[in-house]
Amino acid sequence: MTDLDEKESGWFWWFVKFAATAGVWLVIAAIGVAAWYATDLPDIDEALQATRRPTITLLAADGTLLATRGDLYGVPLRVGDLPKALPQAVLATEDRRFYDHFGLDIIGILRAAYHNVRAGRIVQGGSTLTQQVAKNLFLTSERSYKRKIQEVLLSLWLEHKFTKEQIFTIYLNRVYLGAGTYGVDAAARQYFGVPAKRVMVYEAAMIAGLLKAPSRYNPRANPALAKKRTAQVLKNMVSAGYLTESQASQAVPRRDSRSSVESQAGRYFIDWTLEQVADYLAPGDRDVTVSTTLNPVLQAAAERRLASVLDGPGKKLRATQAALVALSGDGAVQALVGGRRYATSSFNRATQARRQPGSAFKPIVFLAALETGMLPTDIVQDAPITIDDWAPRNFNRKFLGDVTMAEALAQSLNAAAVRIGQKAGLPRVAKTASRLGIPGKIDATPSLVLGTQDVSLIDLTAAYAPFANGGMAAWPYAVSEIRDGDGKVLYTRSGSGPGRVVAAQHVAQMNRMMAGVIASGTGKTARLDRPAAGKTGTSQNHRDAWFIGYTADLITGVWIGNDNGKPMKRVTGGGLPAVLWQRFMTDAHQGQFRSALPGVDGPVQFLSRSAAAKVLEKKSLWDRIISVVKGAD
Repeated sequence: MTDLDEKESGWFWWFVKFAATAGVWLVIAAIGVAAWYATDLPDIDEALQATRRPTITLLAADGTLLATRGDLYGVPLRVGDLPKALPQAVLATEDRRFYDHFGLDIIGILRAAYHNVRAGRIVQGGSTLTQQVAKNLFLTSERSYKRKIQEVLLSLWLEHKFTKEQIFTIYLNRVYLGAGTYGVDAAARQYFGVPAKRVMVYEAAMIAGLLKAPSRYNPRANPALAKKRTAQVLKNMVSAGYLTESQASQAVPRRDSRSSVESQAGRYFIDWTLEQVADYLAPGDRDVTVSTTLNPVLQAAAERRLASVLDGPGKKLRATQAALVALSGDGAVQALVGGRRYATSSFNRATQARRQPGSAFKPIVFLAALETGMLPTDIVQDAPITIDDWAPRNFNRKFLGDVTMAEALAQSLNAAAVRIGQKAGLPRVAKTASRLGIPGKIDATPSLVLGTQDVSLIDLTAAYAPFANGGMAAWPYAVSEIRDGDGKVLYTRSGSGPGRVVAAQHVAQMNRMMAGVIASGTGKTARLDRPAAGKTGTSQNHRDAWFIGYTADLITGVWIGNDNGKPMKRVTGGGLPAVLWQRFMTDAHQGQFRSALPGVDGPVQFLSRSAAAKVLEKKSLWDRIISVVKGAD
C-alpha cells in the first residue's frame, strides 16, 4: 500500500467515524426535540372527548325547519356500517396507502415533494388520514414547525394506540364537512336528507370531495363547483380500482342536494331569534330545538311584497331599503324583514335601526290627551304656533283653523297635534310612550309630539298592539317553546307583560280615530276589505317614511328609507309604506273572518268641524262622555 493509498484510507475512515458520530448526535438531537415538543402535547384523553358548540334547531310555527346553528354531529358509525363507496371515495381521494403506512407516508411525501418542485408551488400534500386525525382532534390550525412536529408525534402515537379501522372510524365521524357538520352521517343528513348508511355512489363521492375545501365545494353554496369536484373523486375511485369506468359513468345524482336545505326565508328573523335563545337557557352544551312564532306563509308574502315595492315604484322614488314586522295581538312575531337583501346586508332595520317616526308617533300623543279628559270631538285650533324658536308647520304648509281632535289625527295636522301635546303635558306623553313599550330615555321636548325621538320599527309597532288587542301591552317575542335533544321541555311561553296599559274606553276612541286615518285621512292608500286602523309618518326632508297599522288579528309596521339617510323623492307614509302595508295585509288576511276593531261597531264616520261644534253646543260634558263610551262620537 502506497502512502497515497494509506492517506486515502485514513480520510475514508475519518469520514465514516465523523458521519457515525454526527448521525448519533442527530438522533440524540431529534429525540431531544421530540421530547421537548412532547412535553407540550395536549391532554389526549381530554381531546378525545367530543367537545362542540350545542346545536340549535329553529322551527317555524308550523313545524318546518328554519335553520340549524352550532356543530352538527350525526350518529357515530363504524367503517363497516357504511356503504363501501363512502370509505372507498375517501381513501381514493385522501390517502390510498392508508393501510400500508405507519402513520407517515414516506412514498406519498416524496411524491408530493416531486410534484411541488416541478410545479414551482404547492400542488400536493403528503398528509395521511392519521395525520389529519391528529391535527383535527388535538391541534390548532397554526402553521409552524412546532405544530408539524407534534402532528408527527401524535400520528405515531395514534398508530400505536389504535388499529387502522379505529383511526379511520374516528376520522369519518369527526372530520368537518361544511355547513356546521362534523362526520359523514351529519353531512349525509344535512345535504341529502338521509343517513350515511343510505348514501349512493355519487353522494359518497360528493361527501369525499368536501374534504379538500368544505366551504368551496359545498353543494348548497356552489353546486357547479361541487359537481366538478365530485367528478374528480369518481375518477380517483376508478384510478384506485374501486370503480370501473362504466360504474363511474353510471354514478349520477339521484337526490337533489338542495331538497333538504333549510329555508332561506326569514334570515333576519333567525338572527334576531338566536340572540334571544341564550336568555332562556342555562349555559351548557346540550342540543335544543326551538319552536318559533314565524308564519312561513306571511314571511314569504312580506319578503315578496317588500321586494316588489322597492324594485318597482321605490326605484323611481330613490327608496333603496325597507323593513316590515308583523305581530299578533300578544306580541308573537309572525313575519319580519330587516332589509331588501340579507346577502348584501345582514343589518336588521326592523330591530337594530333607530329612526325618527314622524307623525307615526302621534297616536301616543293623542292617547295621552284622551287620558287627561279630552274627547275625539273636542275642537282644537290648527293655526300657526311658536314655542321658543320652534315654529312647526303642517305638511302642506296650510292651516285648517278649528278642527276636531279626530280630524287632526286623520289629516295628520302638526300644529293641532302640538297644541294637543301641550294640553296633555309633555311629561305625560313621554310616560305614555314608555308604558306602551318604547324603550330608553324619552326626552319630553316640544318636538317629541312630531316624532323626533328615535325608535325602532319593532318597538313602535308593538306600541300599537294595545289598540288592536283591547288595551294589553305586548312585548315582541319569537320563542314559543324550547326542548332538549331528548324532547324534554325546557321553556314554554306563557302570558307575560305588564297587562292592561290602556283603558277600554280609550282603546275604542283611539280605534275610531285611527280608523279614520285609513277611511278618509292620510292613509287612504292602505284601505282593506275589513276594519283597519293605522297612522302614517314622515320624517324631515322625506328621510324616513312609515306606516303602522292593524286589524283585530294582526299589527304590521313598515319603514322605507335609505341607510345613508339621503332624502327620498317626496315619499310619505301615505305613499310607498301604505302601499306595501296594504298589499301585505291583503295577503295575510286571505280567507279570514272580518273581525271588528275593539270598541268599534259599524263604519267610521267622523263629524265635520261645523257639525261637531253644533253638537257640542247642545251636549253637556256628561252626555259627551256617555256618547264616547257608546261609540257615538
